Amino acid sequence: MNTRISRLVLVMAIFSMAPVWAQTQDGSAIANDHAQHQQGDKISTPAVKKDGGDSMQGMDHGNMKTQGGSAPADARDPHAYSGGYTLDKGPYALPGTRQLRLSDEHNFGSVLFDRLERAYSRDGNATVYDAQAWFGRDYDRLVIKAEGDVAKGKLQEARTELLWGHAIAPFWDTQLGVRYDSGTGPDRGWLAMGVQGIAPYWFNVDAAAYVGNNRRTALRLAAEYELLLTQKLILQPRVELNLYGKNDETRNIGSGLSSGAVGLRLRYEINRQFAPYFGVERSSRFGKTADLVRAAGEPTGKTLWVAGVRIWF
Repeated sequence: MNTRISRLVLVMAIFSMAPVWAQTQDGSAIANDHAQHQQGDKISTPAVKKDGGDSMQGMDHGNMKTQGGSAPADARDPHAYSGGYTLDKGPYALPGTRQLRLSDEHNFGSVLFDRLERAYSRDGNATVYDAQAWFGRDYDRLVIKAEGDVAKGKLQEARTELLWGHAIAPFWDTQLGVRYDSGTGPDRGWLAMGVQGIAPYWFNVDAAAYVGNNRRTALRLAAEYELLLTQKLILQPRVELNLYGKNDETRNIGSGLSSGAVGLRLRYEINRQFAPYFGVERSSRFGKTADLVRAAGEPTGKTLWVAGVRIWF
C-alpha cells in the first residue's frame, strides 16, 4: 500500500514540473509560462503570430480605460457608415421625388388642456381653463397658450399668447411672440419672450417676460411637478407668480409682485389622454395690487376647491 502511494506521489510531481505546451498557428509549440508575461502589477497577453507571420505586440490591459474620454469627431455623423448612399441617390433610392422622410422632417401637432375645471369658493364659482396647442417640427413650432376664467356668464380675466417656439436643448424651448389680455377692464397687448421646458428633477417650468405699450413690463413664472403615487394616480403641485413693472389701475394691477397661486391636484388617469381630478388652490394678491383690489371691495385672497379633467390629443 505504501509502495502504491509513493508511486502516485512521484507521478504527480513529474506532471506538475512539466511545462504546458500550446500549439501555434504555424505548427510550432511554445510554453505557456505565465511568469514570463507578469510585469509588476500589469498582465500582458502573449505574443501571437498573424497570418503573415508578423508577431503582434502584447496589449497592456493595465493602461486601458473602460469609459470616459472624448468621443470621435464623427461619432454622431448620420452618414459615417452609409457607404456613400443617400435618400436621393444610390440603388436603394426610390424614383421620382423623395418619399422617405425622417420623423424630424414631418409636422406634428398636439392640444393639451392641463386644467379644465370648475372652481368653488365662498365668494362664488367659476369655470377655469388652461390650454396649450402646438404645431410644427422638433426644432421649430407654432405655440398657442390660453388661460382664463369665466364667472357669472362673463369672461373675468384671460391671457392668450401666439408664439414661435425653437428648441435650444433636449428639454428646453425658447418662445417669442405676442400676448393679448382681455376680460374685465381695457384689453392689453404685449410682446412676449420666454423659455419652457423640464428642469432637473422633472420640474415643468414656464417663464416669460413681456413688454407692452406705455413702457409696461411684466414677468410670469409657473412651475409644476408630477408625483406618481401609482401608475395611474398622480399628485400635481403647482405654483404661479405674476409681477408687473408699473401700475395699471384700470385693471387693478399694481407694480411689483402682483398675484400668486399655489395649488395641489390629485388626478386619476383612466388613460394617458383622459384624467379627471380634484384639488385645492389658494390665490392671493400682494402689494399695491392688494390695495387696489381692497379699495374695489373685493377680497385679496381666496381658497378654491376645484374639480375637472386633464385632456390631451
